[in-house]
Amino acid sequence: MRIVQITDLHVGREGEDTFGVDVRANFLKVLNAVRQKQPHYLVLSGDLCYRDGDAEIYEWIYEQMERLGIPYDIISGNHDDPVMMAAAFGRSYLLKNEELYFIKEFNGRPVIFLDTTRGVISEQQQQWLRRQLQNLNEEALVFMHHPPLEAGVPFMDSRHALRNRIEVQGIFLGHPFNVNIFTGHYHVEKVIRKKNIVVHITPSCYFQIGQESEEFQVDHYRIGLREINWDNGVMMNSVYYFNGETNR
Repeated sequence: MRIVQITDLHVGREGEDTFGVDVRANFLKVLNAVRQKQPHYLVLSGDLCYRDGDAEIYEWIYEQMERLGIPYDIISGNHDDPVMMAAAFGRSYLLKNEELYFIKEFNGRPVIFLDTTRGVISEQQQQWLRRQLQNLNEEALVFMHHPPLEAGVPFMDSRHALRNRIEVQGIFLGHPFNVNIFTGHYHVEKVIRKKNIVVHITPSCYFQIGQESEEFQVDHYRIGLREINWDNGVMMNSVYYFNGETNR
C-alpha cells in the first residue's frame, strides 16, 4: 500500500496576496508530483485554506483533486471549516457534531482520521478514538493535523500546540501496538517518538518554519510531500522536496 500525504496548502483566493508565495502554483506542482508517483491513496491533512475556511477555495481544490483521478481523503486544520469543507467535497455524511473524523480501510487496513480544527480533540472524539483502538488488534495508522507530541520547535510548541495533547497521548499509549501518526501544522519535517507513539510531521506546501527560534521565522520556501509505503508489516516513508514558487 502506497500513500502520499500533502499538508498545509494554505491556498488563497485567486489573486490574493499570500506573502509573496504562489500557493496555487505550489499546490499544482505537488499534485503533478503525486500524479507521477501514482499512489493508491492521497491524504490532504489540513489547512487547505490560507486563513479561514472558504467555500470558493474548497471548490477550486476539489476541482483539482477530481482531475487527478486518485482516491483521496481530507481532514481539517486550524485554518479550515470542517462543515464547509465536508460539504464542498461531498463528505457531510462523515460529520459528527460538526467535526470531521472517521475510520476507513485502505487495502483492508483500517486508517484513522482525526479532527483537530479547534486545537483540541473533543471529549466525544476521544471516546470514539478509544473505541476504534480497542477494536484494532494491530499497529495503528493515524492522520491528524496537530502533532500530539511536542516537537522541539519553540515557536509552534509554545503558541500553537495541541492543547489537550497529554490526554490524547494517554489514549495512544494505551494501545498495545505501535501508533504511527502522520501530521502537518508545524511547517517542518520531523520525527518524534514516545514509547509506542511515532509522530511524523510532514513539511508544508507553503513554506517551512525555523526549528530553533522562539519567534516566527521562515526557514526556507521549498515545499514537500511524504510517501508512505506499508506492506507485509514493514512501514517505510520518505519526504520529497520541490522548489516553491515565490516572488522573492
